[in-house]
Amino acid sequence: MSSVAPVRSSDDGSGPARRAGRAVGRALHLPITGPAKGIRRATHAHGAGESGLGRLIELHAINGAGDMMITVALASTVFFSVPTDEARGRVALYLAITMAPFTVLAPVIGPLLDRLPHGRRASMAAAMLARAVLALLMSAVVATGGLQLYPEALGVLVASKSYGVVRSAVVPRLLPPTFSLVKANSRVTLAGLLATGAAAPVAAGLNSIGPQWPLYGACVIFMGGAFAAFTLPHKVDEARGERRARLSTHEAHSKRPGLRTVTRSVLCGLLANAAMRGLSGFLIFFLAFLLREHPLAGQSAAVSLGIVGVSAGVGNACGTAVGAWLRARAPEVIVASVLCVTLGMAVLAAVLYSGVFMAVLAATAGFCQALAKLSLDAMIQRDVPEAVRTSAFARSETLLQVAWVLGGAIGIVLPLNGVLGMSVAAVIVALGATMAVRGALSAPRHHPHQHPSRPRVA
Repeated sequence: MSSVAPVRSSDDGSGPARRAGRAVGRALHLPITGPAKGIRRATHAHGAGESGLGRLIELHAINGAGDMMITVALASTVFFSVPTDEARGRVALYLAITMAPFTVLAPVIGPLLDRLPHGRRASMAAAMLARAVLALLMSAVVATGGLQLYPEALGVLVASKSYGVVRSAVVPRLLPPTFSLVKANSRVTLAGLLATGAAAPVAAGLNSIGPQWPLYGACVIFMGGAFAAFTLPHKVDEARGERRARLSTHEAHSKRPGLRTVTRSVLCGLLANAAMRGLSGFLIFFLAFLLREHPLAGQSAAVSLGIVGVSAGVGNACGTAVGAWLRARAPEVIVASVLCVTLGMAVLAAVLYSGVFMAVLAATAGFCQALAKLSLDAMIQRDVPEAVRTSAFARSETLLQVAWVLGGAIGIVLPLNGVLGMSVAAVIVALGATMAVRGALSAPRHHPHQHPSRPRVA
């Protein structure tokens, strides 16, 4: 009996059937777990995982995907489903009911969030949860385009911008030791852009089933985002030593510090970025109607809008990627340079008006807007005291959102004349370029062999 070899049981997991089952299971899970592990490695690289920045990057990607779902649902109802004249009326109504109240509410968002320094994770989770509920409510009326859709869209917009303000305030608290604020914001923004691009075809596919389906998708995504917000580190909610800043403070004896008390270059950089954000809002609304009425040569209206939209998105993503590599030691010069480049392209688009120049202007504006915003972040990091830096980010982000709304309002009321529109775009950029040049001229300069008193921006 001792010479008889033991029979191997298939229950020990080493049998051919069990090995084949595990192989099939790995093959089925690989399309999901493989990309998920790759994304986690990318977002948590270079210390971002240990500091908590990686989780914020993932949260912002969720935010971008959810916003794209709602955007596709609204665009299909408010813009694409009706003739151009009626669409202009609907978008004007959208601006009147949604955007106009937002210009009143936006300046209040920053001060209100300043009063909740210990609840930033809860604030971001509440913004996600509010959009999930509003997306579900909008799904019931999006097919008919009823008036109740617009107040709900206003709620989505306010919640989205509230999240953006808190996110800007949170980033400085999650910086890895080797990261600058420019690099951190570049990673966060790029993740949002990539998630938006990935969600766009999914939203379009859901919209082909019915206009309410992208809103169902948004509801699910934002529900996940609400849970993801609480995975951020607890230090996000710490506010020891922080004070509130005011953009309007300029008196030397003021007890509350503000941006004007730091340097003129920061204020000029903020106004220059406001011009770029206003240009973005203007181009979105103006080109949407212009290309629908006068599409690019040989292309349909939808294809023309897609070409310009993709150009702007690619330009923005490239600008964000370049900002992550660029060592912005002179952010004022970068802001002035990109504003001047955008101004030159806007003038060319007005003088040599054509569809090609419009697409190039959209790409240039997207690229330069990303670099200008990253440079503004660098100036705030360098010149604003740490005690008020979080509040300063909240205030500056609110001002930029108001500028976008005002630019969009100009775009919707302007006659559909391409040369006129590009001329108005050039004027908007010229105002910002003037402020950017003033900021560059007033920027603090240090001797090459002299150590600056402020931290170097890298």
